[in-house]
Amino acid sequence: MNAVVRPRNLQGNRACALAAIEAGCRFYGGYPITPSSEIAECMAAELPRVDGVFVQMEDEIASMGAVVGASIGGVKAMTATSGPGFSLKQENLGYAAAAEVPCVIVNVMRGGPSTGLPTRPAQGDVMQARWGTHGDHPVIVLTPASVMEIHAETRRAFELAERYRVPVVLLYDEVLGHLVETVAAPADAGASATRRFASGPADAYQPYRPGADGIPDMARPGDGYRTHTTGLIHDEDGFPTQAPARVGAVMARLLGKLDAHRDAIERAECVDCGDAEVVVVAYGITARAAARAVAEARARGIRAGLFRPITLWPFAERAFAAATRGARRIVVAELNAGQLALEIERLAGRERVGRLNRLDGEPLAPAAVLAAIADAAGATGER
Repeated sequence: MNAVVRPRNLQGNRACALAAIEAGCRFYGGYPITPSSEIAECMAAELPRVDGVFVQMEDEIASMGAVVGASIGGVKAMTATSGPGFSLKQENLGYAAAAEVPCVIVNVMRGGPSTGLPTRPAQGDVMQARWGTHGDHPVIVLTPASVMEIHAETRRAFELAERYRVPVVLLYDEVLGHLVETVAAPADAGASATRRFASGPADAYQPYRPGADGIPDMARPGDGYRTHTTGLIHDEDGFPTQAPARVGAVMARLLGKLDAHRDAIERAECVDCGDAEVVVVAYGITARAAARAVAEARARGIRAGLFRPITLWPFAERAFAAATRGARRIVVAELNAGQLALEIERLAGRERVGRLNRLDGEPLAPAAVLAAIADAAGATGER
């Protein structure tokens, strides 16, 4: 029998919280911060109804530590924050990446730096989401562009975290967090896939010995499997090593496990890119303005297209290359000083890429994106 689709009018942050619970999240450790606080409020009310646990910690550092500990304890765990809090979570996020502890971190972006603009939108945490913690490390970052997609990508965040034993960041802006839209999601979708727990003889178990997919089985507390968890570089037995050959092998697997599964991780949307002379790259609320601008440009006879990364990191390089193969100009529109633009310039060449940025706490309007498209089209002779 097909699942009943139950439309609901939901705020973006509430959609995130409800989707997390539907995905099987049973622990939330957090600290309130604008503009993400509604996620914590909703989790505080809803988790006890499903025998889950909500804990308001003393700060964001402790919040992330609690989430890592809960996940090691065998449950799906999540936290939510905004820019300053996200900065504080980075050390323990790196611990989760090194120890391969699945967890979900929501960052509802606001203006920065420092305390910046607490109630205004921005997209200034793009590079922090990928490189915020120290050292080379794996992480997945998802960027929804609607309330419906916040719901879907929250569920997918848990799916990816559990499957690949990796921190997953759900990254969206204040506008989407407080936007109310209709969400039509299956009422009986059920929890997403759970992690793979160890089986077989306990005395043969190695906590970081990878399976055929490159992902080690986790030990479930109480099942009798001995494990050692540390942020130090460790061998398959979980204990620290500084032997260069082993360190090299461990880091190669750690950094390569996402590359091996890019087809399952990466997701992007392409709109009218097939014959586009100008392609706009945008994400989050900016992508919605860009979609309108692309439609208006087409109505004016300008062959424009939109490439929207839904998985921001790892970046969908092959899909991007296909979408922009015929384009002479690429416009990167974002609410920062040009963060994703750096990646696009690396992939496409600086001479093809133009930037459209806004930093004053207001979102980019379709008219601004349309003007940038028209300028880029003029530079290519496309009219």
